[in-house]
Amino acid sequence: MDKDMTKGPLLPLLIHFTIPLVLGNLLQLTYNAVDSIVVGRYVGKVALAAVGTSNPLMTLIILFIQGICLGAGVLIGTMYGAKDFKRLKCQISTTMIAGLVFSVVITLCSILLTPWLLTLLQTDPIIIPEAVLYLRIVFCGLVFNFIYNFFASTLRAMGDSRSPLYFLGISAIINIIGDLFFVVILQMGTAGCAISTVISEGLSCLFCWWYIKKKVPILDLGREWFRFDCSLLKETLGYGFVSAMQQSTVQIGKIGIQTIVNTLGVTATAAFSAINRIDDFAYIPEQNIAHAMTSVMAQNRGAGKKNRIVKVFRIGMGIELIYGLLAGTMLLACARPIMMLFTKDEETIVMGMTYLHLIAFLYILPSLTNGIQGYFRGMGDMKITLWSSMINFLVRVVCCAGLVFFGKMGIEALPWSYLLGWLAMLLYELPYLIRQFWKDRKGNAGQKEEERV
Repeated sequence: MDKDMTKGPLLPLLIHFTIPLVLGNLLQLTYNAVDSIVVGRYVGKVALAAVGTSNPLMTLIILFIQGICLGAGVLIGTMYGAKDFKRLKCQISTTMIAGLVFSVVITLCSILLTPWLLTLLQTDPIIIPEAVLYLRIVFCGLVFNFIYNFFASTLRAMGDSRSPLYFLGISAIINIIGDLFFVVILQMGTAGCAISTVISEGLSCLFCWWYIKKKVPILDLGREWFRFDCSLLKETLGYGFVSAMQQSTVQIGKIGIQTIVNTLGVTATAAFSAINRIDDFAYIPEQNIAHAMTSVMAQNRGAGKKNRIVKVFRIGMGIELIYGLLAGTMLLACARPIMMLFTKDEETIVMGMTYLHLIAFLYILPSLTNGIQGYFRGMGDMKITLWSSMINFLVRVVCCAGLVFFGKMGIEALPWSYLLGWLAMLLYELPYLIRQFWKDRKGNAGQKEEERV
Protein backbone atom coordinates (compact mmCIF):
# COMPACT_ATOMS: atom_id res chain seq x y z
CA MET A 1 0.00 0.00 0.00
CA ASP A 2 1.08 3.63 -0.53
CA LYS A 3 2.77 5.47 2.34
CA ASP A 4 3.39 9.11 3.26
CA MET A 5 7.17 9.43 3.86
CA THR A 6 7.07 13.10 4.85
CA LYS A 7 6.40 12.17 8.49
CA GLY A 8 7.94 10.00 11.19
CA PRO A 9 11.48 8.95 12.23
CA LEU A 10 13.79 8.74 9.22
CA LEU A 11 16.21 5.93 10.12
CA PRO A 12 13.57 3.16 10.48
CA LEU A 13 11.67 4.61 7.51
CA LEU A 14 14.73 4.49 5.25
CA ILE A 15 15.77 1.02 6.44
CA HIS A 16 12.28 -0.44 6.04
CA PHE A 17 11.99 1.09 2.58
CA THR A 18 15.48 -0.03 1.49
CA ILE A 19 15.30 -3.67 2.60
CA PRO A 20 12.56 -4.70 0.13
CA LEU A 21 14.42 -2.88 -2.67
CA VAL A 22 17.64 -4.75 -1.87
CA LEU A 23 15.88 -8.09 -1.49
CA GLY A 24 13.97 -7.52 -4.72
CA ASN A 25 17.09 -6.81 -6.74
CA LEU A 26 18.95 -9.68 -5.10
CA LEU A 27 16.10 -11.94 -6.20
CA GLN A 28 16.33 -10.55 -9.72
CA LEU A 29 20.08 -11.03 -9.74
CA THR A 30 19.64 -14.54 -8.36
CA TYR A 31 17.41 -15.67 -11.17
CA ASN A 32 19.71 -13.96 -13.70
CA ALA A 33 22.70 -15.71 -12.12
CA VAL A 34 20.85 -19.04 -12.24
CA ASP A 35 20.98 -18.76 -16.06
CA SER A 36 24.79 -18.62 -15.88
CA ILE A 37 25.06 -21.30 -13.19
CA VAL A 38 22.77 -23.76 -14.99
CA VAL A 39 24.34 -23.37 -18.44
CA GLY A 40 27.86 -23.25 -16.98
CA ARG A 41 27.44 -26.50 -15.06
CA TYR A 42 25.04 -28.45 -17.34
CA VAL A 43 25.88 -27.20 -20.84
CA GLY A 44 29.50 -26.01 -20.80
CA LYS A 45 32.02 -23.19 -20.96
CA VAL A 46 30.94 -21.97 -24.41
CA ALA A 47 27.31 -21.65 -23.26
CA LEU A 48 28.44 -19.78 -20.12
CA ALA A 49 30.49 -17.42 -22.31
CA ALA A 50 27.49 -16.92 -24.65
CA VAL A 51 25.16 -15.95 -21.78
CA GLY A 52 27.90 -13.77 -20.27
CA THR A 53 28.51 -11.96 -23.56
CA SER A 54 24.75 -11.42 -24.00
CA ASN A 55 24.26 -10.04 -20.50
CA PRO A 56 25.78 -6.55 -20.99
CA LEU A 57 23.65 -5.88 -24.10
CA MET A 58 20.49 -7.21 -22.48
CA THR A 59 21.15 -5.30 -19.25
CA LEU A 60 21.90 -2.07 -21.15
CA ILE A 61 18.43 -2.03 -22.69
CA ILE A 62 16.72 -3.09 -19.45
CA LEU A 63 18.59 -0.40 -17.48
CA PHE A 64 17.51 2.21 -20.04
CA ILE A 65 13.89 1.14 -19.47
CA GLN A 66 14.41 1.18 -15.69
CA GLY A 67 15.97 4.65 -15.95
CA ILE A 68 12.87 6.02 -17.69
CA CYS A 69 10.72 4.45 -14.96
CA LEU A 70 12.99 5.87 -12.24
CA GLY A 71 12.79 9.37 -13.73
CA ALA A 72 9.01 9.14 -13.95
CA GLY A 73 9.01 7.86 -10.36
CA VAL A 74 10.71 11.05 -9.15
CA LEU A 75 7.88 13.12 -10.68
CA ILE A 76 5.24 10.75 -9.29
CA GLY A 77 6.80 10.90 -5.81
CA THR A 78 6.90 14.70 -5.91
CA MET A 79 3.24 14.89 -7.00
CA TYR A 80 2.24 12.37 -4.34
CA GLY A 81 4.08 14.34 -1.66
CA ALA A 82 2.29 17.50 -2.79
CA LYS A 83 -1.09 15.60 -2.80
CA ASP A 84 -1.69 16.58 -6.45
CA PHE A 85 -3.63 13.40 -7.28
CA LYS A 86 -5.34 14.61 -10.47
CA ARG A 87 -2.01 15.40 -12.11
CA LEU A 88 -0.52 12.24 -10.65
CA LYS A 89 -3.02 10.01 -12.46
CA CYS A 90 -2.43 11.79 -15.76
CA GLN A 91 1.33 11.41 -15.26
CA ILE A 92 0.91 7.64 -14.77
CA SER A 93 -1.26 7.09 -17.86
CA THR A 94 0.96 9.27 -20.06
CA THR A 95 4.11 7.42 -19.05
CA MET A 96 2.47 4.02 -19.53
CA ILE A 97 1.30 4.78 -23.09
CA ALA A 98 4.63 6.29 -24.15
CA GLY A 99 6.57 3.47 -22.50
CA LEU A 100 4.61 0.72 -24.25
CA VAL A 101 5.23 2.29 -27.66
CA PHE A 102 8.92 2.76 -26.86
CA SER A 103 9.26 -0.86 -25.66
CA VAL A 104 7.80 -2.29 -28.88
CA VAL A 105 10.12 -0.17 -31.04
CA ILE A 106 13.19 -1.12 -28.97
CA THR A 107 12.21 -4.82 -29.14
CA LEU A 108 12.06 -4.82 -32.95
CA CYS A 109 15.33 -2.89 -33.33
CA SER A 110 17.15 -5.11 -30.82
CA ILE A 111 16.06 -8.35 -32.51
CA LEU A 112 17.22 -7.09 -35.92
CA LEU A 113 20.58 -5.70 -34.72
CA THR A 114 21.65 -8.53 -32.38
CA PRO A 115 24.17 -10.29 -34.73
CA TRP A 116 25.79 -6.99 -35.71
CA LEU A 117 26.09 -5.85 -32.08
CA LEU A 118 27.73 -9.11 -31.01
CA THR A 119 30.23 -8.85 -33.87
CA LEU A 120 30.93 -5.25 -32.87
CA LEU A 121 31.79 -6.51 -29.36
CA GLN A 122 34.56 -8.72 -30.78
CA THR A 123 32.62 -11.82 -29.70
CA ASP A 124 34.34 -15.12 -30.48
CA PRO A 125 32.65 -16.70 -33.57
CA ILE A 126 32.15 -19.94 -31.59
CA ILE A 127 29.89 -18.07 -29.14
CA ILE A 128 27.83 -15.95 -31.55
CA PRO A 129 25.10 -18.47 -32.67
CA GLU A 130 24.08 -19.32 -29.09
CA ALA A 131 24.29 -15.67 -27.98
CA VAL A 132 22.09 -14.49 -30.88
CA LEU A 133 19.40 -17.07 -30.07
CA TYR A 134 19.50 -16.23 -26.34
CA LEU A 135 19.23 -12.46 -26.87
CA ARG A 136 16.46 -12.58 -29.45
CA ILE A 137 14.24 -14.65 -27.18
CA VAL A 138 14.96 -12.43 -24.14
CA PHE A 139 14.21 -9.25 -26.14
CA CYS A 140 10.70 -10.58 -26.81
CA GLY A 141 9.98 -9.96 -23.12
CA LEU A 142 10.96 -6.26 -23.04
CA VAL A 143 7.33 -5.08 -23.00
CA PHE A 144 6.69 -7.19 -19.87
CA ASN A 145 9.87 -5.79 -18.37
CA PHE A 146 8.71 -2.20 -18.89
CA ILE A 147 5.22 -2.77 -17.45
CA TYR A 148 6.61 -4.44 -14.32
CA ASN A 149 9.33 -1.82 -13.78
CA PHE A 150 6.91 1.06 -14.27
CA PHE A 151 4.40 -0.34 -11.78
CA ALA A 152 7.21 -1.11 -9.35
CA SER A 153 8.68 2.42 -9.65
CA THR A 154 5.23 3.96 -9.19
CA LEU A 155 4.50 1.91 -6.07
CA ARG A 156 7.92 2.78 -4.62
CA ALA A 157 7.41 6.48 -5.36
CA MET A 158 4.20 6.24 -3.33
CA GLY A 159 6.01 4.61 -0.40
CA ASP A 160 5.34 0.91 -1.14
CA SER A 161 8.58 -1.00 -1.72
CA ARG A 162 7.27 -4.36 -0.43
CA SER A 163 4.67 -5.33 -3.02
CA PRO A 164 7.10 -5.32 -6.00
CA LEU A 165 9.34 -7.60 -3.91
CA TYR A 166 6.59 -10.21 -3.53
CA PHE A 167 5.88 -10.28 -7.28
CA LEU A 168 9.58 -10.51 -8.07
CA GLY A 169 10.00 -13.34 -5.57
CA ILE A 170 7.31 -15.40 -7.26
CA SER A 171 8.84 -14.59 -10.65
CA ALA A 172 12.31 -15.66 -9.47
CA ILE A 173 11.03 -19.04 -8.26
CA ILE A 174 9.26 -19.61 -11.60
CA ASN A 175 12.43 -18.66 -13.50
CA ILE A 176 14.63 -21.03 -11.50
CA ILE A 177 12.17 -23.92 -11.99
CA GLY A 178 11.94 -23.02 -15.68
CA ASP A 179 15.74 -23.02 -16.09
CA LEU A 180 15.99 -26.48 -14.58
CA PHE A 181 13.08 -27.77 -16.66
CA PHE A 182 14.09 -26.33 -20.05
CA VAL A 183 17.86 -26.79 -19.72
CA VAL A 184 18.38 -29.89 -17.54
CA ILE A 185 15.31 -31.93 -18.45
CA LEU A 186 14.51 -30.79 -22.02
CA GLN A 187 18.19 -30.01 -22.78
CA MET A 188 17.33 -26.81 -24.70
CA GLY A 189 20.61 -25.07 -23.76
CA THR A 190 20.79 -21.26 -23.72
CA ALA A 191 17.41 -21.00 -25.49
CA GLY A 192 15.78 -22.73 -22.52
CA CYS A 193 17.17 -20.11 -20.12
CA ALA A 194 15.86 -17.30 -22.32
CA ILE A 195 12.37 -18.83 -22.58
CA SER A 196 12.23 -19.24 -18.82
CA THR A 197 13.21 -15.58 -18.33
CA VAL A 198 10.44 -14.30 -20.64
CA ILE A 199 7.78 -16.47 -18.97
CA SER A 200 8.79 -15.30 -15.47
CA GLU A 201 8.78 -11.61 -16.56
CA GLY A 202 5.33 -11.97 -18.07
CA LEU A 203 3.94 -13.52 -14.89
CA SER A 204 5.50 -10.89 -12.58
CA CYS A 205 3.88 -8.22 -14.78
CA LEU A 206 0.51 -10.00 -14.52
CA PHE A 207 0.74 -10.33 -10.71
CA CYS A 208 1.60 -6.64 -10.36
CA TRP A 209 -1.37 -5.60 -12.51
CA TRP A 210 -3.75 -7.79 -10.50
CA TYR A 211 -2.51 -6.37 -7.17
CA ILE A 212 -2.89 -2.77 -8.30
CA LYS A 213 -6.44 -3.40 -9.53
CA LYS A 214 -7.45 -5.02 -6.23
CA LYS A 215 -5.44 -3.12 -3.59
CA VAL A 216 -4.34 0.32 -4.89
CA PRO A 217 -7.46 2.32 -5.90
CA ILE A 218 -5.48 5.41 -6.85
CA LEU A 219 -3.75 3.39 -9.59
CA ASP A 220 -6.87 1.65 -10.89
CA LEU A 221 -7.42 4.30 -13.56
CA GLY A 222 -10.07 2.56 -15.69
CA ARG A 223 -10.80 4.75 -18.74
CA GLU A 224 -8.24 7.27 -17.51
CA TRP A 225 -5.49 4.87 -18.68
CA PHE A 226 -6.11 6.39 -22.14
CA ARG A 227 -5.39 9.98 -21.04
CA PHE A 228 -2.28 11.42 -22.67
CA ASP A 229 -0.76 14.82 -21.86
CA CYS A 230 2.02 16.04 -24.17
CA SER A 231 3.27 18.61 -21.65
CA LEU A 232 3.63 15.90 -19.00
CA LEU A 233 5.37 13.64 -21.52
CA LYS A 234 7.88 16.41 -22.20
CA GLU A 235 8.52 16.82 -18.48
CA THR A 236 8.79 13.05 -18.04
CA LEU A 237 11.29 12.79 -20.86
CA GLY A 238 13.31 15.59 -19.25
CA TYR A 239 13.66 13.47 -16.11
CA GLY A 240 13.32 9.99 -17.58
CA PHE A 241 15.69 10.29 -20.53
CA VAL A 242 18.49 11.78 -18.46
CA SER A 243 17.91 9.14 -15.77
CA ALA A 244 17.85 6.41 -18.43
CA MET A 245 21.09 7.67 -19.95
CA GLN A 246 22.68 7.76 -16.49
CA GLN A 247 21.58 4.19 -15.80
CA SER A 248 22.76 3.10 -19.24
CA THR A 249 26.20 4.72 -19.13
CA VAL A 250 27.29 2.31 -16.40
CA GLN A 251 26.30 -0.57 -18.66
CA ILE A 252 27.91 1.04 -21.71
CA GLY A 253 31.11 1.00 -19.67
CA LYS A 254 30.56 -2.71 -19.00
CA ILE A 255 30.04 -3.34 -22.72
CA GLY A 256 33.31 -1.54 -23.43
CA ILE A 257 35.05 -3.71 -20.85
CA GLN A 258 33.33 -6.81 -22.28
CA THR A 259 34.72 -5.97 -25.73
CA ILE A 260 38.24 -5.73 -24.29
CA VAL A 261 37.86 -8.95 -22.27
CA ASN A 262 36.57 -10.83 -25.35
CA THR A 263 40.00 -10.32 -26.96
CA LEU A 264 41.57 -12.35 -24.10
CA GLY A 265 39.88 -15.64 -25.13
CA VAL A 266 36.94 -17.85 -24.16
CA THR A 267 38.27 -18.59 -20.64
CA ALA A 268 38.53 -14.87 -19.81
CA THR A 269 35.04 -14.29 -21.27
CA ALA A 270 33.62 -17.12 -19.13
CA ALA A 271 35.38 -15.77 -16.00
CA PHE A 272 34.08 -12.27 -16.76
CA SER A 273 30.57 -13.70 -17.12
CA ALA A 274 30.76 -15.06 -13.58
CA ILE A 275 32.43 -12.03 -11.97
CA ASN A 276 29.91 -9.73 -13.67
CA ARG A 277 27.12 -11.57 -11.85
CA ILE A 278 29.06 -11.39 -8.57
CA ASP A 279 29.79 -7.69 -9.16
CA ASP A 280 26.08 -7.08 -9.56
CA PHE A 281 25.30 -8.80 -6.25
CA ALA A 282 27.83 -6.56 -4.50
CA TYR A 283 26.99 -3.34 -6.34
CA ILE A 284 23.21 -3.35 -6.84
CA PRO A 285 22.32 -3.01 -3.11
CA GLU A 286 24.32 0.24 -3.05
CA GLN A 287 22.13 1.49 -5.89
CA ASN A 288 19.01 0.36 -4.03
CA ILE A 289 19.97 2.34 -0.94
CA ALA A 290 20.41 5.38 -3.19
CA HIS A 291 17.03 4.73 -4.88
CA ALA A 292 15.38 4.60 -1.45
CA MET A 293 17.01 7.94 -0.61
CA THR A 294 15.66 9.34 -3.90
CA SER A 295 12.08 8.21 -3.19
CA VAL A 296 12.02 9.61 0.36
CA MET A 297 13.66 12.88 -0.73
CA ALA A 298 11.26 13.34 -3.67
CA GLN A 299 8.20 13.11 -1.42
CA ASN A 300 9.73 15.51 1.10
CA ARG A 301 10.76 17.91 -1.66
CA GLY A 302 7.15 17.91 -2.88
CA ALA A 303 6.03 18.66 0.69
CA GLY A 304 8.65 21.43 1.05
CA LYS A 305 10.47 19.76 3.99
CA LYS A 306 14.13 20.64 3.30
CA ASN A 307 15.47 19.70 6.74
CA ARG A 308 14.27 16.11 6.33
CA ILE A 309 16.03 15.89 2.96
CA VAL A 310 19.42 16.66 4.57
CA LYS A 311 18.79 14.12 7.33
CA VAL A 312 17.84 11.46 4.78
CA PHE A 313 21.13 12.07 2.96
CA ARG A 314 23.24 11.70 6.11
CA ILE A 315 21.49 8.53 7.26
CA GLY A 316 21.58 7.03 3.75
CA MET A 317 25.32 7.67 3.38
CA GLY A 318 25.95 5.93 6.71
CA ILE A 319 24.04 2.85 5.52
CA GLU A 320 25.97 2.91 2.21
CA LEU A 321 29.37 2.89 3.95
CA ILE A 322 28.44 0.07 6.33
CA TYR A 323 27.24 -2.03 3.42
CA GLY A 324 30.41 -1.34 1.39
CA LEU A 325 32.58 -2.72 4.22
CA LEU A 326 30.42 -5.83 4.65
CA ALA A 327 30.40 -6.56 0.90
CA GLY A 328 34.20 -6.29 0.70
CA THR A 329 34.67 -8.65 3.64
CA MET A 330 32.32 -11.24 2.13
CA LEU A 331 34.03 -11.21 -1.28
CA LEU A 332 37.50 -11.49 0.21
CA ALA A 333 36.56 -14.44 2.41
CA CYS A 334 34.40 -16.39 -0.05
CA ALA A 335 35.93 -15.77 -3.49
CA ARG A 336 36.65 -19.42 -4.34
CA PRO A 337 33.34 -21.02 -3.27
CA ILE A 338 31.45 -18.23 -5.04
CA MET A 339 33.32 -18.84 -8.30
CA MET A 340 32.76 -22.59 -7.98
CA LEU A 341 29.00 -21.96 -8.13
CA PHE A 342 29.41 -20.87 -11.75
CA THR A 343 31.92 -23.31 -13.20
CA LYS A 344 34.01 -26.45 -12.62
CA ASP A 345 36.84 -25.19 -14.85
CA GLU A 346 39.86 -24.50 -12.57
CA GLU A 347 41.45 -21.92 -14.87
CA THR A 348 38.23 -19.91 -14.93
CA ILE A 349 37.89 -20.17 -11.13
CA VAL A 350 41.44 -18.90 -10.49
CA MET A 351 40.99 -16.02 -12.91
CA GLY A 352 37.77 -14.96 -11.17
CA MET A 353 39.35 -15.23 -7.71
CA THR A 354 42.18 -12.91 -8.79
CA TYR A 355 39.64 -10.27 -9.77
CA LEU A 356 37.55 -10.62 -6.59
CA HIS A 357 40.53 -10.38 -4.25
CA LEU A 358 41.65 -7.16 -5.91
CA ILE A 359 38.26 -5.44 -6.00
CA ALA A 360 36.85 -6.51 -2.61
CA PHE A 361 37.19 -3.29 -0.60
CA LEU A 362 36.94 -0.94 -3.57
CA TYR A 363 33.14 -1.08 -3.16
CA ILE A 364 33.48 1.70 -0.59
CA LEU A 365 33.86 4.17 -3.47
CA PRO A 366 30.63 3.38 -5.36
CA SER A 367 28.78 3.41 -2.03
CA LEU A 368 29.75 7.09 -1.79
CA THR A 369 29.01 7.95 -5.42
CA ASN A 370 25.64 6.17 -5.37
CA GLY A 371 24.57 8.00 -2.22
CA ILE A 372 25.45 11.35 -3.79
CA GLN A 373 23.54 10.43 -6.96
CA GLY A 374 20.52 9.44 -4.86
CA TYR A 375 20.57 12.92 -3.34
CA PHE A 376 20.69 14.76 -6.67
CA ARG A 377 17.95 12.57 -8.19
CA GLY A 378 15.73 13.24 -5.18
CA MET A 379 16.32 16.97 -5.66
CA GLY A 380 15.34 16.65 -9.33
CA ASP A 381 18.85 17.38 -10.70
CA MET A 382 19.52 14.53 -13.15
CA LYS A 383 22.30 16.17 -15.16
CA ILE A 384 24.95 15.80 -12.47
CA THR A 385 24.23 12.08 -12.13
CA LEU A 386 24.43 11.67 -15.91
CA TRP A 387 27.75 13.46 -16.35
CA SER A 388 29.36 11.77 -13.37
CA SER A 389 28.38 8.35 -14.74
CA MET A 390 29.73 9.25 -18.16
CA ILE A 391 33.05 10.32 -16.64
CA ASN A 392 33.16 7.03 -14.73
CA PHE A 393 32.70 4.78 -17.77
CA LEU A 394 35.02 6.82 -20.02
CA VAL A 395 37.89 6.71 -17.51
CA ARG A 396 37.19 3.04 -16.79
CA VAL A 397 37.22 1.89 -20.43
CA VAL A 398 40.23 3.99 -21.47
CA CYS A 399 42.29 2.80 -18.48
CA CYS A 400 41.25 -0.83 -18.99
CA ALA A 401 42.23 -0.71 -22.67
CA GLY A 402 45.60 0.78 -21.78
CA LEU A 403 46.31 -1.75 -19.02
CA VAL A 404 45.26 -4.75 -21.16
CA PHE A 405 46.73 -3.85 -24.55
CA PHE A 406 49.84 -1.97 -23.41
CA GLY A 407 50.33 -3.09 -19.81
CA LYS A 408 49.57 -6.76 -20.65
CA MET A 409 47.80 -7.16 -17.29
CA GLY A 410 44.96 -9.46 -18.32
CA ILE A 411 41.98 -9.80 -15.97
CA GLU A 412 43.89 -7.87 -13.24
CA ALA A 413 43.42 -4.69 -15.28
CA LEU A 414 39.70 -4.57 -14.51
CA PRO A 415 39.74 -3.72 -10.77
CA TRP A 416 42.40 -1.04 -11.26
CA SER A 417 40.45 0.60 -14.08
CA TYR A 418 37.28 0.50 -11.96
CA LEU A 419 39.14 2.19 -9.09
CA LEU A 420 40.24 5.06 -11.35
CA GLY A 421 36.72 5.44 -12.78
CA TRP A 422 35.09 5.65 -9.35
CA LEU A 423 37.70 8.17 -8.13
CA ALA A 424 37.11 10.40 -11.17
CA MET A 425 33.35 10.18 -10.58
CA LEU A 426 33.70 11.14 -6.93
CA LEU A 427 35.98 14.09 -7.72
CA TYR A 428 33.35 15.40 -10.15
CA GLU A 429 30.39 15.01 -7.75
CA LEU A 430 31.86 16.40 -4.54
CA PRO A 431 32.15 20.11 -5.54
CA TYR A 432 28.49 20.14 -6.65
CA LEU A 433 27.41 18.46 -3.43
CA ILE A 434 29.31 20.94 -1.26
CA ARG A 435 27.93 23.89 -3.23
CA GLN A 436 24.35 22.56 -2.95
CA PHE A 437 24.66 22.03 0.81
CA TRP A 438 26.10 25.53 1.25
CA LYS A 439 23.26 27.01 -0.83
CA ASP A 440 20.62 25.13 1.19
CA ARG A 441 22.23 26.17 4.46
CA LYS A 442 22.13 29.84 3.50
CA GLY A 443 18.51 29.48 2.34
CA ASN A 444 17.45 27.87 5.62
CA ALA A 445 19.26 30.55 7.63
CA GLY A 446 17.47 33.29 5.66
CA GLN A 447 14.12 31.59 6.16
CA LYS A 448 14.65 31.37 9.93
CA GLU A 449 15.67 35.06 10.03
CA GLU A 450 12.45 36.04 8.24
CA GLU A 451 10.42 33.98 10.71
CA ARG A 452 12.04 35.79 13.68
CA VAL A 453 11.27 39.20 12.13
